[in-house]
Amino acid sequence: MRYYLKADHFFTEDERRRIKETTQRVESRTIGEIAVMVVDSSDRYMETEVIGGIILGSLLSLIMTIVHFHSSIWVYVPLSFLLFFPAWFVFNKFPVFKTASIGLKRKEHAVRERAIRAFYEKGLYRTKKNTGVLFFLSLLEHKVWVLADRGIYEKIDQETLNKFAKSVSQGVKEGRACDALCDAMKDIGELLARHFPMTPGDIDELTDEIIME
Repeated sequence: MRYYLKADHFFTEDERRRIKETTQRVESRTIGEIAVMVVDSSDRYMETEVIGGIILGSLLSLIMTIVHFHSSIWVYVPLSFLLFFPAWFVFNKFPVFKTASIGLKRKEHAVRERAIRAFYEKGLYRTKKNTGVLFFLSLLEHKVWVLADRGIYEKIDQETLNKFAKSVSQGVKEGRACDALCDAMKDIGELLARHFPMTPGDIDELTDEIIME
């Protein structure tokens, strides 16, 4: 059973078609392979849910104890335990509360690690010339990571890839994710065509459809 995912609806059908066509045009000029993946989030961030549940539950318990039970510690403590569960549920089901509590470095680390895991889980490392490139979009964190196989890194460094990621991330924030992604794919396609031009007999080794989880 597949649960509702925001990633499934992040791009419209028309935008998915545009991204697919852009991928195919880029790959028609290079042996490089481009894949796009969109996920709801890169991590569960369970520690944030637990800490948030404790803080919110304790705060609600404190207010109720002061208002209704004359600040009794004997009421406050057990009430804090009871209110932890609905408070935890709030952080679990409403991402806006969770994201406000997650540090920037924690988000960046989670997205980077999830992108690396996706690169291997989806078989992007199996291209014949090790020329796979992944555009990884993580919606909860509002972050983009561009990851390449070792063949690419011989010619294009991570700093350059990070610039493409930043441009797509900015596009997402401005509500033009599809345009920004297609532009970045075209730009990286120019580099790939220069360093890894098309050769006779080259085949399409990765899906041109957006991968969603």
